[in-house]
Amino acid sequence: MELAPPTATQTAAEALRQKARTHIVLRGVRQHNLKNIDLDLPKRKLIVITGPSGSGKSSLAFDTIYAEGQRRYVESLSAYARQFLERMDRPDADLIIGLAPAIAIEQKTGARNPRSTVATQTEIYDYLRLLYARIGRTYSPISGEEVRRDSPSTVAQALHERLPDGARCFVCFFCPEHPKRSLRDELVALRERGFSRLVVLPTDKQAQQGVQPEILDLSTQDPATVRIARERLLVLIDRLVIRPGDEANRSRIADAVEQAFREGGGRCVIVRVSRSAERFDPSADLLFFSEHFERDGMVFEEPTPLLFSFNSPVGACPTCQGFGRVPGLDPDLIIPNPDLSIRQGAIAPFRTEKWSQHYHQLIRLAVEERIDIDRPYRLLSEREKRLIWEGKGEYIGIYGFFRFLEKHSYKPHYRIFHARFRGYTTCPDCHGYRLRKEALYVKVGGLHIGEVCEMTIRAAREFFDTLVLTPFEQQVAGELLEAIRRRLRYLDEVGLNYLTLDRLSHTLSGGEAQRIHLATSLGSTLVGALYVLDEPSIGLHPRDTDRLIRILKGLRDLGNTVIVVEHDAATIRHADHIVDLGPGSGHLGGEVVFQGTFEELLRAERSLTGAYLSGRRRIEVPSQRRPVDPENVIVVENARQHNLKRLTVRFPLGLLVCVTGVSGSGKSTLVHDTLYQGLARIKGTHDGESKVGLHDAIRGHHLVDRVEMVDQSPIGRSPRSNPATYTKVFDTIRELLASTPQARLRGLKPGYFSFNVPGGRCEVCQGEGFVRVEMQFLADLYLECEACHGTRYKQDVLEIHYRGKNVHDILNLTVDEALVFFADVPEIANRLRVLEEIGLGYLKLGQPATTLSGGEAQRIKLAAHLDSANRERVLYILDEPTTGLHFDDVRKLLVALNRLVDAGHSVIVVEHNLDVIKCADWVIDLGPEGGHRGGFIVAEGTPEQIASHPESHTGRFLREVL
Repeated sequence: MELAPPTATQTAAEALRQKARTHIVLRGVRQHNLKNIDLDLPKRKLIVITGPSGSGKSSLAFDTIYAEGQRRYVESLSAYARQFLERMDRPDADLIIGLAPAIAIEQKTGARNPRSTVATQTEIYDYLRLLYARIGRTYSPISGEEVRRDSPSTVAQALHERLPDGARCFVCFFCPEHPKRSLRDELVALRERGFSRLVVLPTDKQAQQGVQPEILDLSTQDPATVRIARERLLVLIDRLVIRPGDEANRSRIADAVEQAFREGGGRCVIVRVSRSAERFDPSADLLFFSEHFERDGMVFEEPTPLLFSFNSPVGACPTCQGFGRVPGLDPDLIIPNPDLSIRQGAIAPFRTEKWSQHYHQLIRLAVEERIDIDRPYRLLSEREKRLIWEGKGEYIGIYGFFRFLEKHSYKPHYRIFHARFRGYTTCPDCHGYRLRKEALYVKVGGLHIGEVCEMTIRAAREFFDTLVLTPFEQQVAGELLEAIRRRLRYLDEVGLNYLTLDRLSHTLSGGEAQRIHLATSLGSTLVGALYVLDEPSIGLHPRDTDRLIRILKGLRDLGNTVIVVEHDAATIRHADHIVDLGPGSGHLGGEVVFQGTFEELLRAERSLTGAYLSGRRRIEVPSQRRPVDPENVIVVENARQHNLKRLTVRFPLGLLVCVTGVSGSGKSTLVHDTLYQGLARIKGTHDGESKVGLHDAIRGHHLVDRVEMVDQSPIGRSPRSNPATYTKVFDTIRELLASTPQARLRGLKPGYFSFNVPGGRCEVCQGEGFVRVEMQFLADLYLECEACHGTRYKQDVLEIHYRGKNVHDILNLTVDEALVFFADVPEIANRLRVLEEIGLGYLKLGQPATTLSGGEAQRIKLAAHLDSANRERVLYILDEPTTGLHFDDVRKLLVALNRLVDAGHSVIVVEHNLDVIKCADWVIDLGPEGGHRGGFIVAEGTPEQIASHPESHTGRFLREVL
């Protein structure tokens, strides 16, 4: 029987299957604003997806490709797990084939968990715990000698090595001690078991007089007549003469020691018998050996991986529970400026008139103890500082003073005064290492695990690269060491060499957290996986971008497909395949404008990205810079937080100022921790929790009325928050709906149209439009509410229409659409126009805050400030506002920032983007490197002056764009 020839449909399906072997095949993708697009993405290549903000890049990379890969993984789970996940939405597409297991590395800061560190996140700490448990050597804190379990053979070996040829010695064990049994009973029991000879040790006085250990024979002496302290009695097993190299002698020693261990509960004493002319020295002539893990009278814990875990009760310091810090007095608040002397008032609590008596008592103590009260506090010796804190005689000391306040805390003003100086201090027991002291006795290469974690990644890499192990240790821990070295190498190569391993994860920037995830993925050396990355170049200086590209190519060369959502020109240039979405944002985007190589992109007519990369369009350098007014500056004096090297920095006001420098050079420490927090404290807007960076003073703070940090934190923490509520246009929209004849007829007030208060909102989801399903082992799921179908409102509210649209329809309008719809309502149109001008016209009014990127949240805040017509002189501080911005969006952002400056405000931007730096009026370049090699001012001046500076890394790249 002949087979029917394949139909056209079967042929097409077979062609797609063949294609899927080498490509990820996407057909009819309509997720969010994507317009039914078809794509064939080559596997095992570095693919960059680019395009204007809101053009659909994340919808394609994360919500379609990654989401489908993740959904298929979930389908492979058990039926029990799937019952929670059945309702996971499938991406809106006709066909997706050729997918590999997907891993997303998103632009999110790490966990807020105070236990999470760089070492734990990268799995380095897990390998370190194993390494220390396997080859760590325990050292006694008393003698500093290594603690080992002894065996009969090692004791014989040690005696042959330590004692000279012909040395005489006794092998003994301690006289037994049982409860409710007298010494006479013990000696009788020993004699009955065949141990009839005891060694009597001399007392200290007798030893000095030359008395030697004596042998007491129980076979000739009645045990009842023995009147000697039990601790001076040893039970004799054998008398030996040491013959090094003699195997029979070694065997006899081992037999005697084995019996001593058996009878003495695992402990054995070797008494070296000196010649009568020599004096008996207990410290040299008594040798203690034990089958137990003990030394110098201390019993040590056997190293296990859990002993080195600060997340386990086995290893965590009992005082701080593994946090490394305890609530207590904050020395930085008590002595805010250590450059002041005692006479100048270095000790803040004693400056007040009420407590000045303690200051006078300290002055009297200083005279007695010869403490120089005119010397800066930081130059005082440790002894002098200890006296100031602990006190002596009539002076109760700083600690004593606060103990007094604590004792009288029932008085409110004492309690309030005490609270001013409270904070977190390093744990006094573990010194911030987080582990119990038993774990810190174990060392590898002379360092305990806490000291290794204190190192920077660069220093740790050098330590492990030069670590020398014995052949046995190499055999046991070679693979562990290789895994640690590999991960440290990747972290170093992605430009994070300045971070310490014990750095808390929640203190990392979004870019640093993402590069840590990237290094962790590299360390796991997966093959054939699909990696989806969200702007990994964020927070990277142009100098370090090349390293990042090498890492991405390394990931590709292992056999993985790497998809990167990116705007960085250098990354786009090195891509194997580029997908450019557009041509605009929101409903104007969602199309594939171009796909192909970089050279082809430069010639693509429709591509906005190609236009900027080829130079057909560009962000122009300002024709003139605003001049610096030397009288209109804020000066931060002696900034010394973290790695800042006692900097005095001038920030000109009324200008667009850029703070630049390589990653880890101290930009955020200077601008955010010191300048912003310091000004917030002066202006009374400080939150009371954030620590102010160490500095002496901020001069010129009276020249600004307010300081605003426009950061990338979300505009709201729940899906209820959105651009309409944040910009307050929703208040006017609700008033318009309440003023319609239908609403007036039913007596509906504006509050009835709010989804934040009971009334018109859906009470099943409480106005969120989603129901949260708590997962036991995965992230919580947000599923569409079945009662209101995601509209957030009750049916009677949805029946009220304004110009044909109900409240749900209005919240679904984009900013651009809403501008047309509300063109004749100035109160709404004016506010929305600012959002449109800043490049956010594609956002929906009701888009949940939880779905906005950091860059979008930051620009919404910026728009709110642009809209407010205040007469105050405001200092705006922005940290990397170009995150997630296309070249065209950067141009719009610069227009917005210049509008703020032209309105009489001041703008300080921490930035790596060269287009922003070249348009600044003044640049402060920190460096020259990251970490301890950073924290200096390399150059300051106009962009042209920075570009001409020979030592500035920023200047080198600025020369190319100016």
